[in-house]
Amino acid sequence: MTWLKLVEGYMPMQMIMELTGAILLFCVVNWSLNRAGMAIPKFWAGIGVLVFIWMYLTYRIYPPIPFSVRAIYITVTGCGIFMWVSGSEREWLEFKRPIFNVLDGVSGFHKGLRVVALIFIPLGLWGFAYSSLLPSFEEPIELRTVHPAPPATTKVHGKTFVLQTAANPYRVNAEGKYDQEYGNERIVDQSMGRLMKDVNDPNFNPWDPNAEGYTKYVREGGEIFFQNCHFCHGDNLNGRGLRAFAFNPIPANFTDSGTIAQLQETFVFWRVAKGGIGLPGEAFPWASVMPPWEQHLTVDEIWKVVMFEYWHTGYYPRTWD
Repeated sequence: MTWLKLVEGYMPMQMIMELTGAILLFCVVNWSLNRAGMAIPKFWAGIGVLVFIWMYLTYRIYPPIPFSVRAIYITVTGCGIFMWVSGSEREWLEFKRPIFNVLDGVSGFHKGLRVVALIFIPLGLWGFAYSSLLPSFEEPIELRTVHPAPPATTKVHGKTFVLQTAANPYRVNAEGKYDQEYGNERIVDQSMGRLMKDVNDPNFNPWDPNAEGYTKYVREGGEIFFQNCHFCHGDNLNGRGLRAFAFNPIPANFTDSGTIAQLQETFVFWRVAKGGIGLPGEAFPWASVMPPWEQHLTVDEIWKVVMFEYWHTGYYPRTWD
């Protein structure tokens, strides 16, 4: 359903509103059928809602969300359906009736279903167990590329950036000029456990209320990071956030010297903006579930987040010279 576009920057709220509207519509239809004496059995109503939510998450959301996240949503949906069908003893008995009809074989049709279930469910479980335990001697079909090949240019919010020549507009000195060394001097001190060099100097402490220029932009980037990114990348930017282990592979560890320390700032800008979905062909093979943050953040916010990541980890962006 990519033809029905999600509103850029409002995807989470739009998703919640669409699902809420669909469930309300279902409730109205179910109530109307009940009034007309054509009530949908609770068992099939619950199955229908579960299937609808799965189809919505699979085919409506774009870029696609990973299976592990869909499984979490489906589990929560299943819990909600269970609470709905077990609200009273009468409703719970009504929900269980189709299951017991098959188990008891109350009619020839139900007996046939029981025979089919008793044959195919064990066969299905056996096939799943067999395929899961069957050893494989083939090499993996793909290896994860740590740093996918970047394109020459990228377009974010309608503006084209040439990755080889673009620069972070917030890495500027006191005179407002782009100055890589000026920012490098204000990177935290790795030898002191990422403590700031002088917490009493607003030139080095981004959280000082008098901080201006580069250090103020670092603080703004940090605020954006902890509002949006730390859930996966962690409070210490080490890829161990609250949701990190729901994904495979887990999010990047920025404190590892093999990640952003090896990259240009424009490369990180491109990766944050585009996420792991829809990368060009030259980026294959690439395994990443990071969303395209250009759908949620402005260009300026992305630049500030990138600058904060370098500041916090104590690394300097690579340059062409």
